[in-house]
Amino acid sequence: MGLDFARDPVDAIRVAATYWRTVDRTRRQLISNGFAIAAFATPVTRWLTKPADAPVAHEGGRRVGRSDLAELWKAADEARMWDSRFGGGNWKASSVTECLRLSAAPLLTGTYTEAIGRELFAATAELSRVVAWSAVDTGRHDIAQRHFIQALRLARAAGDVESGCYVLATMALQAFLRGHPQEAADMAEGAYERGLGHAAPRVLAFAKLAEARAHGRAGNARAAKAALGRTHELLDSIRPGSHDPEQLAYMTHARLATDATEVHRDLADPKGAFAWNELAEPMPADRFTRATGIRMAVLATSHLQARELEPGLTAANTSLAILSNVHSTRAHSYLHDVTRALAPWKTRPEVADLIQRTRTELPATA
Repeated sequence: MGLDFARDPVDAIRVAATYWRTVDRTRRQLISNGFAIAAFATPVTRWLTKPADAPVAHEGGRRVGRSDLAELWKAADEARMWDSRFGGGNWKASSVTECLRLSAAPLLTGTYTEAIGRELFAATAELSRVVAWSAVDTGRHDIAQRHFIQALRLARAAGDVESGCYVLATMALQAFLRGHPQEAADMAEGAYERGLGHAAPRVLAFAKLAEARAHGRAGNARAAKAALGRTHELLDSIRPGSHDPEQLAYMTHARLATDATEVHRDLADPKGAFAWNELAEPMPADRFTRATGIRMAVLATSHLQARELEPGLTAANTSLAILSNVHSTRAHSYLHDVTRALAPWKTRPEVADLIQRTRTELPATA
């Protein structure tokens, strides 16, 4: 359930609506089913082969209007903000899942024109992508994988190559987080290449940044740095007044620097991590709470790679203070990486104290 990527757009709409209506009833079954990289093979191949369907109209339930679309986009916007500040385990994430079940699913089987249908599919694809990323953040990778696949399929039904590019690049992030950096790099590169000529520079930059992170985790320094360079060029190419999706407003030079800090930590290049961290400073912690907390944990690990205990502890304590209010299994894992890196100094009182507080002060995710 939820892993289907139907060839026919009418079947795709039916599959998505059915999945969201029943996902709560199947959640217990899914909890025991882990992430499978092979489940992405057919959806990715089919999207890369044909990223856009012809328009589809539908006759069914109540007529779908623009106010319905505005409600879906608003729900996605609010969920992204809450996710960034409080993590995927915040209460808003579950409310968006309810929005998919109670609002989006009935609309998909309603009555709409081809034009309204395209917008409906695009809005629902973004909602599903947001829910998927929240699930990644809380370690529910089975649920996330299904929502990503449905998001990618609806982006294709919408005829929206740009939306599909964004979804596929986010899927690549899940793949590398689950230990498949080579496949993740392929997915991100495919999203970028398919998006050329269709997607805005900021969307293409996101895809390239996902590729850089995958190469960094795989230890391919040359490819990672090339992808970071292309990300920088794409962000520089954005011009005022040009098409620029609001949902990627966070994808800035500061965000590039934040992720590049992690790329260089993965490459065991602390000097590079320190240099990029300086460029990441402008991101406000009260808005990008999770990203800032993760960056400080990454910075702490980089200092420990350089055998610099004191600045490493300072950064780690800052990270802990920030992430103590964030419900994110993914973010917390970065602090657990720090505690493992502290093993050579574990007998020191200040180190033992940090390790103990990391175990006891981080909130449980929902």
